[in-house]
Order: sequence, then structure tokens, then C-alpha cells
Amino acid sequence: MAAAARTIPAPPTNVEVQPFFDAAAAGRLVVKRCLACGESHHYPRTMCPHCGSDRTEWKDASGRGTIYSYSVLRRATPPYAIAYVTLEEGPTMMTNLVDCDFDALRIGQAVRVVFTPTDGGPPVPTFTPA
Repeated sequence: MAAAARTIPAPPTNVEVQPFFDAAAAGRLVVKRCLACGESHHYPRTMCPHCGSDRTEWKDASGRGTIYSYSVLRRATPPYAIAYVTLEEGPTMMTNLVDCDFDALRIGQAVRVVFTPTDGGPPVPTFTPA
């Protein structure tokens, strides 16, 4: 069953994550990459969670990934799906799955980013089957 549109609340922003939401407003998905160890990470933060370095930079992501895990909240009105999506660049991010048949979702399924407006805030990256 395909989902009806739902309102997504505006995410809290601060100076550390503002470039992430600015990129989303421009239709780009970005992740942080550590210049010391080379690992990419999400949720964006200044310090690398892999090695502790503060030498990080913003990098464009492909917007492609696979569903690592998901849950459909059918008792919500309207129902919606949340998921962990592993990006091609390596990090796994929590997100919403949109514009899809919830009964057809599968772990390992290829997805692509789409940017969904929020209630009074910046758009957020969500994913739909590729």
C-alpha cells in the first residue's frame, strides 16, 4: 500500500549541521569525510567518530544506497516508513522511505535520495526505491 503524504517536522539546526541542510535545500546530499583516516560519517559532526580527528570536510554523496533495516508505522495517521539506509559512500543514515509501496519494501533494496519539504524548515533527505 502506497503512503499518503505526511508532514515532516522541521529538523533542529545549528552551526555544525547547517551546511548539510543548505546542501539539501540545493538538492544535494553531503556527508562528512575525515581527512586523517579517510572514513565518511553521518550524522554530520566536526570530530570524526572513527579516529577523533577534527580534520573533516563536506563531500557530495551519490544519493544512492540500500535499505539496511526498516519499519512501517501502520498505526500512525498517515502510516509511514523509517529506515536505516547505507549510502554507497559507507555511512548508514536514519531516514524516511517515501513514494513507495510499503508492502514491496525489502532489506537490501536499492534506493535513491529525494528531498522532502518540512513544516517550516529546510528540506530533508528521504529515500525512494531506485
